Amino acid sequence: MDKMIQNMEKPNRSAMYRKALSVAWPAMMESFFITLAGMIDTMMVAELGSYAVAAVGLTAQPKFIGLTLFIGINVAVSALVARRKGEKRREDAQEIVWTAILLTLLLCVAVTVIFVVFAAQMMALAGSNADTHDAAVQYFQIIMGGMFFNVVTMVINAAQRGSGNTRLSMTTNLTSSIVNIMFNYLLIEGHFGFPAWGIQGAAIATVLGTVVAAAMAFFSLFRPRSYVQFSAMRKLGIRIRKACVRSIWGLAGTSALENVAMRVGFVATALIAARLGTDEFAAHNIGMNVLGLGFAFADGMQVAAIALAGEALGAGRKEDAKAYGSVCQRIGFLISVLLSLALIFGSEWFYGMYFTERHIIDMGLMISRWLTIIILLQISQIIFTGCLRAAGDVRYTLFVGLVSVTGIRTLVTLLLVNVFHMGLTGVWLGILSDQASRFILMSHRFREGKWVDLKI
Repeated sequence: MDKMIQNMEKPNRSAMYRKALSVAWPAMMESFFITLAGMIDTMMVAELGSYAVAAVGLTAQPKFIGLTLFIGINVAVSALVARRKGEKRREDAQEIVWTAILLTLLLCVAVTVIFVVFAAQMMALAGSNADTHDAAVQYFQIIMGGMFFNVVTMVINAAQRGSGNTRLSMTTNLTSSIVNIMFNYLLIEGHFGFPAWGIQGAAIATVLGTVVAAAMAFFSLFRPRSYVQFSAMRKLGIRIRKACVRSIWGLAGTSALENVAMRVGFVATALIAARLGTDEFAAHNIGMNVLGLGFAFADGMQVAAIALAGEALGAGRKEDAKAYGSVCQRIGFLISVLLSLALIFGSEWFYGMYFTERHIIDMGLMISRWLTIIILLQISQIIFTGCLRAAGDVRYTLFVGLVSVTGIRTLVTLLLVNVFHMGLTGVWLGILSDQASRFILMSHRFREGKWVDLKI
């Protein structure tokens, strides 16, 4: 009889795979379309020359530093909404989301002013040179000036993902990407009577895409089937509740610190690559786009892991939380194998879409060889990280970010490039060392299993 009860309680793995895929595929498509839009954006900008590709690439890490606090808030919102849903505490979930929206709006004003006013200094610190500085500053100021629409979309979509509704954010970001690409065509070189604004046109197109996404995300809160509803949040009034702030900041603060720590490593890598030359940095940025494509699929599986493991933990089903994490990781690993195979056979064609110069394509082929290994590690470690975040184990993920990205990645890259003079090869070996160490540390923590006992 005991054995029969145990079998009945044992998670149905096939059902878990189906549920994980049903939650993950819209999130994967969402991240994929965001990344694809960025790649097409870069491809269109590449028509202006390799300086433009390098200039846009310079803005990537400073932009993510500006988004650090908002990314931390979004991690907290997804984890808390998933946990409250499992605990059957919908009103508390509504309060969490409303507080997060108000915090996001307040922080957005301050961050926007600082980053627009000091854009020139930030681009200089990011490694701009005479070829790229002015273009990078123009692009960065427009992007950060319109970040309001981006951060509002992020927090609403984070809440929807936490409740298991990943299709909404897929739809908003797909539409945003289409709008972005359409206005890229119209505004970069000037078509159908529109002005040819070059790199500024690309930035404006990106902002217009986020305006559309923000409108769609906001109107999703009025849908009857939405777990979070604007009508319920409106009743709370324009005031920030300390208890909610503590809950959000308990996760968001540590996640933001983790993000800052990681960005130190990312910025250091970008600076070292930028100093190798404009062509080298252009090739490096396309490699980072490919890495972003791997992240897109990993992020989709991470969203599923956070939503499903978080809900299971809220309902007290710890073994289900572990099982969902394993299921998501296995699906992610299969995807990483397919992406690596695509890189092996399609790298030359891919780089040929961006550049005609043979020496830049050859640099891209070298980068792609390392990417085939990196992607295998990247996707799995991101999914394990999602499970730990869903449980509230953010101090450990901060520790790993400090050790792997800030420490190992930066030191290995500096050593290989500046001491052993390995150029771009040294940069990508530094990235490989980071991904390998994160994979080892995150997978160990996940398999240890203590994360399921945490309370948030």
